[in-house]
Amino acid sequence: MQPPASSSPPGRHLVLVTHEFYPHRGGIAVYAVEMARAAQELGYAVEVWAPALPPGGTDPAWPFAVRRLPLAGDHSLLSQWRMARELMAHRDRLRAATLYIPEPGPLLAMLLLQYFDTLRPAQLMLTFHGSEIQRLSSRRLLRWSTSHLLAKATRISVVSAFARDLLQRGFPAAAGKVVITPGALRTDLAVEPADPKPRRKIVILTVARINPRKGQLEIITALQALPDALRDRVEYRLVGAHHKENYGAALAAAAARADFPVKFLGDIPDEKLGAIYAEADIFAMTSMPHKHSVEGFGLVYLEAGAHGLPVVAHAIGGVPEAVVDGETGLLVAPGDSAALTVAFARLLGDPALRRRLGDAGRARARVHTWRDSASALFGQPPADRAT
Repeated sequence: MQPPASSSPPGRHLVLVTHEFYPHRGGIAVYAVEMARAAQELGYAVEVWAPALPPGGTDPAWPFAVRRLPLAGDHSLLSQWRMARELMAHRDRLRAATLYIPEPGPLLAMLLLQYFDTLRPAQLMLTFHGSEIQRLSSRRLLRWSTSHLLAKATRISVVSAFARDLLQRGFPAAAGKVVITPGALRTDLAVEPADPKPRRKIVILTVARINPRKGQLEIITALQALPDALRDRVEYRLVGAHHKENYGAALAAAAARADFPVKFLGDIPDEKLGAIYAEADIFAMTSMPHKHSVEGFGLVYLEAGAHGLPVVAHAIGGVPEAVVDGETGLLVAPGDSAALTVAFARLLGDPALRRRLGDAGRARARVHTWRDSASALFGQPPADRAT
């Protein structure tokens, strides 16, 4: 069913189009939800276009309108075609709206639709996270088409200075439109007090999908190289769904060989993660370079910091902007397994260092707000501007 025509003043109606949205989980899905919420708080009339809910699924009580589209939400050609069809079907409504593309899925549809003069939103806003920049700039035709779309954009945001530099190297003509809009803590994040019960083991936690880019295998290897006295004190817990079966099998085999406990907790719902964090002492996610994929920022590092956990991570992509080396965590170069082992050894052997980094992480986790990022990208809606 077509939504009613918007009664908002021109430019105040904001349509956010995304392939990643509730109940899909992950950093980009969080980013889409929170930017929609923040734009609504700024005074925009926000409408989110998102993939269909799974059978039996229901939406929470969002503070903005949500329109579910007849597509699966993946990056398949069928989903791209259906997204393009929806955008064209409602092109008249979009002429008076700000069209916001916060992630790569609908961006691919826009690369084609930009050549149809009938799709001309009042404003076009885009957000880039990192990996898609590398993919779009790697091939001549994609780079050419993306350059045309960026020229049509009113404003372009990136989640980190790292992503900004990537974008400006690949598409230098867009530099004057770029603003940095980092992520922040989820609005519904529940921070539980640390578990006060004494434990024999020091718990190291990773919360990430089971994927070679997230570096779980590197963590097991580094922990296995610890001195016996430290390794005997370690328990490694992994939260996350299996998406890469070959990698999952390799990870399970490494866990079976390890002579310290490795526990796979599976895909834990967001509302139950607080208790998982509360039982941990150290957070680790050692993202790795993987094809064109890169960690543009890493909202999960802020979430771990909010729970007072010191972080061990790789100094890659935008991670150093989420984790400050020596202040909120310890960063090492990807591929340097010996240095990774040393970082774990430092934290395992120094409770005062763990507390200091964890306390700083709590403060840093709240430096950025979604409202600040939304304001930087969208500005105040026209009706709220001083006359």
